[in-house]
Amino acid sequence: MDLANPTRFIALADRLVPWLAALSAIALAVGLWLAFNAPQDYQQGITVRIMYIHVPFAWLAMMCYSIMSLSALGTLVWRHPLADVSLKAAAPIGAAFTLLALITGSIWGKPMWGTWWVWDARLTSVFVLFMMYLGVIALTRALDDPGRSARAAAIVTLVGFINIPIIKFSVDWWNTLHQPASVIRLDGPTIHPSMLWPLLICAVGFSLLFFTLHLMAMRTEIWRRRVAAMRRIAARSADRQEA
Repeated sequence: MDLANPTRFIALADRLVPWLAALSAIALAVGLWLAFNAPQDYQQGITVRIMYIHVPFAWLAMMCYSIMSLSALGTLVWRHPLADVSLKAAAPIGAAFTLLALITGSIWGKPMWGTWWVWDARLTSVFVLFMMYLGVIALTRALDDPGRSARAAAIVTLVGFINIPIIKFSVDWWNTLHQPASVIRLDGPTIHPSMLWPLLICAVGFSLLFFTLHLMAMRTEIWRRRVAAMRRIAARSADRQEA
């Protein structure tokens, strides 16, 4: 596989990043413009407009962890040389999107529920997801051996993936304050098209932003590992000369 070669992957990333960044900027500009001009909700009023960033943040929090889980399989099963790079590069980005989802959700929840936070199933499971991200990040930095670090991070990530379906179906399984799914439903979206299209365009824009940041972070991680490898070689060479 050509993309298994880090040098070829860096060359591909160099070509893709500017295009993805430009497409992300265009999609976000269009989506946010439509969001600010979308009609107000008959119950929530103008406060519903935070939905256009909160919902994409929440989707990306779960999508990013799903990509990390696929990368974990790539490390443990297929031994892909860039799988661990993908996992470690995605973790801080996913943590940032999850934190933004929690913050914007609290801002939205205050006027709707009368409180910044409740320990219901959806909010608690998303908070657990955020802690899982932090745990994976801490684990990858705690172990010096690259092989052990990759395997440990992959195992923890796969164990934590059980939380993703819990987040998705928590509003169906338990009685929560959080509203049920209104976009991804078997019977179709329940949101009016005038509000649905801005939401979907914003989601596309933020998704493109994620892939832009992920490619950039993977590229940086590859260069970091190369520099670390060169330093180890230089240190061993210096030790042999001293001996």
